[in-house]
Amino acid sequence: MPDRKTVFVAFAIEDERQRDFLKGQSLSPRAPYEFVDMSVKQPYDHEWKARVRTRIKRSDGVIVLASRNSLASSGQKWEIACAKEEGKPIRGIWAYSDDRTLLQGVSTVAWSDKNISDFIDSL
Repeated sequence: MPDRKTVFVAFAIEDERQRDFLKGQSLSPRAPYEFVDMSVKQPYDHEWKARVRTRIKRSDGVIVLASRNSLASSGQKWEIACAKEEGKPIRGIWAYSDDRTLLQGVSTVAWSDKNISDFIDSL
């Protein structure tokens, strides 16, 4: 069995349910990966940023759940910037089929098992 990969998920708190759906995909017995995130509902302080950076450093890559909510999410924007600073591969996944919000500097594709698996396999 291949090594288990860790993928950090960056998302706007309003898209928490979509994050839950994404994390559910890793429960499949064939999935040699796990998703981690640092969702919070409080302001982002220095300690939170340090913990997020540690988790991103330990991750093999980052999936960004992109939606209209992403445009106003300071936490998600910071997570994306951190992932770029750490040189982590990033893949945007549109969180909703009817929302094609583009995030600057994030290559985004439709949500599908193949697109997610292909990204994880590339890590």
